Amino acid sequence: MKNVLIVDDSPIIHNLLRKVLERNNYSVCGDAKNGKEGVDMYKELNPDIVFMDITMPVMEGLDAVKIIKEFDPDAKIIMLSAMGDDEIKEEAKQLGVDVFLKKPFDDYKIVSAISKII
Repeated sequence: MKNVLIVDDSPIIHNLLRKVLERNNYSVCGDAKNGKEGVDMYKELNPDIVFMDITMPVMEGLDAVKIIKEFDPDAKIIMLSAMGDDEIKEEAKQLGVDVFLKKPFDDYKIVSAISKII
């Protein structure tokens, strides 16, 4: 079973993602509310996959991705965002984000994104 870390400041997103992941036999090993918590949890938990929001307090998602990728260049990261702007997508890609998902999402989009990177 693959372990997943969810990094998002929205409790609703955490709940939705957790339900989708658990229904599809993934284990949520951590819930972080901002990029700083996400980086700390990544280093502690070493998850197989990270779902990372972009806009969060304390530390933005793109900054967290940069730190995680410096720590572990093989980290598998799926970026979640309500914003689909090409500039942000390009920056995420440059930083090493594997898949960019636009909110809202459904079960199929989540499972499909995971299957692209594992």
